[in-house]
This record gives sequence, C-alpha cells and structure tokens, in this order.
Amino acid sequence: MVLLTVLVMLSLLPLMEAQNPVHSNITIGELITNETLTWLSDKWFFMGAAFRNPKYHQAMQRILTVFFYLTPNLINDMIELRESLTIRDQCVYNSTHLGFQRENGTFSKYEGGVKTFAHLIVLKKHGAFMLAFDLKDEKKRGLSLYAKKSDIPLELREVFQKAVKHVGMDETEIIFVDWKKDRCSQQEKKQLELGKETKKDPEEGQA
Repeated sequence: MVLLTVLVMLSLLPLMEAQNPVHSNITIGELITNETLTWLSDKWFFMGAAFRNPKYHQAMQRILTVFFYLTPNLINDMIELRESLTIRDQCVYNSTHLGFQRENGTFSKYEGGVKTFAHLIVLKKHGAFMLAFDLKDEKKRGLSLYAKKSDIPLELREVFQKAVKHVGMDETEIIFVDWKKDRCSQQEKKQLELGKETKKDPEEGQA
C-alpha cells in the first residue's frame, strides 16, 4: 500500500533505501544528533519532489498538499508523525511512527513487513530538509523537500533544483506543491480556536 508520509511525506510514500550517487555534491550519511532531532521537532510542509517510480509520481499528482508534525522520542529512537493531507478536495489525517538510525543518518519505516530507509539531508540555513530515496537505482531514485514555511523562497527552490540534477535527475521531473490547494490548514486553525474557547469557558463560569 502506497502510504504518502517526512517522511513521503514524510509523505504517504514508502521510504526507500538511499545510496550515495555518483557525481553528487549533497552530503548523505551525516550523523543524526539530539540537536538535529530537536530541530526537527516542529511543523513541516511538503514542498515538492522528483520521483522516477511511476507509482509514486502518480500518488504525488493525487495528493495535493501535506503538512505534518514531528515529535522525536530521544530514548526509543522513534519519531511520531502526525500529518494532514489534501487529497482532491478533502482533508485526510494520518499518524504513524518512524525509526531513525543515528550513525548513518537514515529514517526507517516498517511497511508490509519490510523495513525500508531514506537518508536525511538537513538544510538548516534554509529551514528545510530533504529525503534521498534509492539514488543508486536509476529507475527508482527520488528526492523530496520539506520546509518550515509553505512559501518556498527562490533560493531554496534553486537549491532543490540543483540537488535533483546532482543526483542524476532532471528539473522537469520535479513537482512543486501548490499551497493554494490546501484544505487542511483552515480546518486546523478552526480546531485550535475552538480548543482555546473551550479552555476559557470554565474560567468564565467561575467569574
């Protein structure tokens, strides 16, 4: 089952094992530290991706937007993932857990009894990170981008475009997210406002 999760989505896409590609200038395999995990503990927006696998490519065209929350557990080396996906005109919620391997800089996920992996590439300067998927396989390789804001700056867009080319893909294979199609943010905002009002009611009753 294709699950578009960070994670894809990180996304609802299964995480695939990534390998260092030839002629790549992006750093893969850096250690995941507690500092990295604390930085990742935030709300993230899926900004775009380039995938060679036709099945994943089609899934990206069906799933319009994704934002999610990462909550790392430093003791168990697990990350809670709560995501909100706009699929057609509906908002769909999903939650799961991801593992991470500190020494080789990968996230992992069990899917259908199989443990699969994706390499984390941190772009702290841009408030973003990438996930590298199966880069040694020309027919399956992929790269996805996530940021702390839904508005992608031109500089970050260019960084991702260059990274896609450096892993042996073409810019034309990139699909960027159109956040005007988002159906989940407004619902989340209403739920937060409702929660605040609910907390106020008992205080008002005591006044």
